[in-house]
Amino acid sequence: MTESPVRGDLPVARLAAYAGPALPLAALTLPLYVILPTFYAETIGLPLAQVGFILLAVRLIDALSDPVVGVLSDRFHPPLGRRRGWFLAASLPAALAAYMILTPPEDATGLYLLGWGIALSLGYTACVIPYTAWGADLVSDYHGRSRIAGAREGMVLVGTLLAVSVPGIAEALGAKGQALSLQVLALFVVVALPVLTLIAVWRLPEPADTGRAPPALRAGLAHVRANRPFLRLLAAFVLNGFANGLPATLFLFFVARVLEAPQMQGPFLFLYFLCGVAGVPVWLAVSRRFGKHRTWSVAMLGACAIFITVPLLGPGDLWGFGVICVLTGLALGADLALPSAIQADVIDVDTVSSGSRRSGLYFALWGLATKLSLALAVGLAFPVLELAGFQTTRVAADTGRAGLGALVALYAIVPVVLKLAAIALMWRFPLDANEHARLSREISDNLVRS
Repeated sequence: MTESPVRGDLPVARLAAYAGPALPLAALTLPLYVILPTFYAETIGLPLAQVGFILLAVRLIDALSDPVVGVLSDRFHPPLGRRRGWFLAASLPAALAAYMILTPPEDATGLYLLGWGIALSLGYTACVIPYTAWGADLVSDYHGRSRIAGAREGMVLVGTLLAVSVPGIAEALGAKGQALSLQVLALFVVVALPVLTLIAVWRLPEPADTGRAPPALRAGLAHVRANRPFLRLLAAFVLNGFANGLPATLFLFFVARVLEAPQMQGPFLFLYFLCGVAGVPVWLAVSRRFGKHRTWSVAMLGACAIFITVPLLGPGDLWGFGVICVLTGLALGADLALPSAIQADVIDVDTVSSGSRRSGLYFALWGLATKLSLALAVGLAFPVLELAGFQTTRVAADTGRAGLGALVALYAIVPVVLKLAAIALMWRFPLDANEHARLSREISDNLVRS
C-alpha cells in the first residue's frame, strides 16, 4: 500500500512502529566505533595502528556502496516498495554480519575483522538508507519531520544505552569478560532487527512518489550540486560528525588512562547516552520556537563551552567528568535529531528542481558523509596516538606525557575547533519554516499540474 505524505504529525502507533528498528541498528553503531576498536586491540591482540587502518579501510570501501544503494532504492521498486522492500531484504544479512563480527574466534586476524567489517557495513548501509529515506517521505510538515527524526534518534540512543548496559547485564547473568558481553549483544541484534523490521513494514505504508522518474545520473548530480542548502548542511554535518567521532573513539582510553578509572567506563557511557535521550524532546520543543538550524547551532555552542574544560581534568576527577557527561549528553540529543530533520527539508529543494523525490540518494550522501567523518576519527586518531607513544594496555605505566597529551588534544581540543566551524556554517542557514512552507506549496502546485 502507498499513501501520500502526512501533513502534520504521524499517529503515535505508527511513529512507534517506525522508530522500533532503530533500537537494534543503534546497538550496532556503538560497538563498531567505541567498543570493537579497543576489543580487537586489547582482547584479540591486534596492533592498534592495524585496527585503525582496517576500520578506516572498511569505511572507505563501504562509502562506495552508499550512492549505489541510494540510487537503486530511488529507481527500483521491489514488491513491498522502494523503501519498505529494500529495508526488509537487508535486515537479515545485516544481523548475520553483526553476529559474526561481535563473536570473533580467539585467534581472529586482521583479515577476519576486515571481511566481516565490510559485510556489516554493507548490510547496515542497505538497511539504514531506505529506512531514513522512508521516514523523510512519510511526513511533509516542517515540525512533523522533527518529530519523526526525534523518535528515531531517541530510539537510537535507547539502543546505545542497551549496548552500554550489556556488560553489566551479562555479568549479572554469570558471564565474565567483554567477549561474552558482546555475544549477548550479538544475540539481541540477530533476533530484534528482523522482527522489528517486520513490524514496521506491517504497520507503515510505502510513501507515494511524485510520479516522475528520477533524472539521469549526470542531470541528477547537477541538481545536487545546485542544492546549496544541502551542500552547506552536509559540510556542517561532516565537521560536527568528525568532532563527535573523535571523543567517541577515544572515550574508553580517556577514562582509563587520564582519569585512571577504567571501572567507570560503562557508567559514564550510560550516563552520557541517558542524558542524550532526555535531551531529544527538549531540543525538539526549543526548535519549534526558534527553528531547527538555530537550535542546533546553540546546542553545539553549548557543547563547546562545556568540552573545553576537559583538559583541566586529571586522575580521580570523576565528579567533574560526570557533570561534563551530563551536559554534553543533553547536547547530543540536538546533534542526533535536528540535522536529519533538516536533511528531509533540503530534499524538498531538490524535489522542486528535479521534479522527483530522491530521498534515497540524499540520505546515501548523508550516510557517506557520516561514515567518512567517523572513519577519519578512527583512522587518524589511532595512528597519531601510536606515533606519540601512547600504550594501549591499561597496565602500561610507560606512556609519556606526549602520549597522554595527544590523547587529551584529540579527545577534547580538536572537536571544539571542528564544532565552531560547523556553527559558522549553520547559524544563518537559509531554509527555515517560512521558506520550507513556500517549497511545500510549490511541490503541491507541481503535483496538481502534473
